[in-house]
Amino acid sequence: MLLTPEQWIIGLAAAFVVGISKTGIPGIGILVVPLMAVVFGGRLSVGATLPLLISGDIFAVLWYHHHARWDNLRGLIPWVAIGIAVGAVLLWYTGLQGGAVDWLNIIIGVLVLLMLAIGLARARWGDRLVPTSKAAVVSTGTLAGFSTTVSNAAGPIMSIYLTGMGLPKNEFMGTSAWYFFIFNLTKLPIYAFLSLVLPSKPMVNSSTLIFDLAILPVIIVGAFVGKWLLPRIPQGMFNGVVLLLAGAGAIKLILDQIH
Repeated sequence: MLLTPEQWIIGLAAAFVVGISKTGIPGIGILVVPLMAVVFGGRLSVGATLPLLISGDIFAVLWYHHHARWDNLRGLIPWVAIGIAVGAVLLWYTGLQGGAVDWLNIIIGVLVLLMLAIGLARARWGDRLVPTSKAAVVSTGTLAGFSTTVSNAAGPIMSIYLTGMGLPKNEFMGTSAWYFFIFNLTKLPIYAFLSLVLPSKPMVNSSTLIFDLAILPVIIVGAFVGKWLLPRIPQGMFNGVVLLLAGAGAIKLILDQIH
């Protein structure tokens, strides 16, 4: 599969955004989803994006791992695993049917907007809406696992959830770094298996792997830029940017599929 110069430019932009999102501005990461879909198309872009995300995760874990709040993650882990399993089954089913995940992106976008509304409501009504109830943990974990598997779009969901925990910037970054590193690694064998059993509808192929290796340096540059930005962004602005970009990314996911 030969990429056009325009596709390479878009892919390089996506790689730079991955780096920044992993170490500086998490909400901007959702923009990678539509960018990579332009380069490879829906299904293949999901697999092509995963190595990029893991590369960025490595830098985030190295720099922020000691700030992680594991108490905010332990309750999510089993529900995320369930969401990943459901997402994997759906990818397998749509691959058999020759379908695409376009409608899934619309659903994810709508759900992200709903969670964004909850986050904005919390800003108005305070701790009464902090998502710490059992139902909130179950729904957040399951939805995050499902959406990360079918489209790598769990970033806004986790951003809204962790913002609702009231975590300082460094704890936010450390907690999200470990979360995404662990579960993105979990997806690697799933995508490889689906590519083997559904060779006509692969999640990864030689073209995506070559592309990922070629743009790795751009991710590294983006990671350092993000690290430079983080301490220079005020806490209030940080939370606002995260929520704003999450909403913009969700709308983008929806509009791209209905136009």
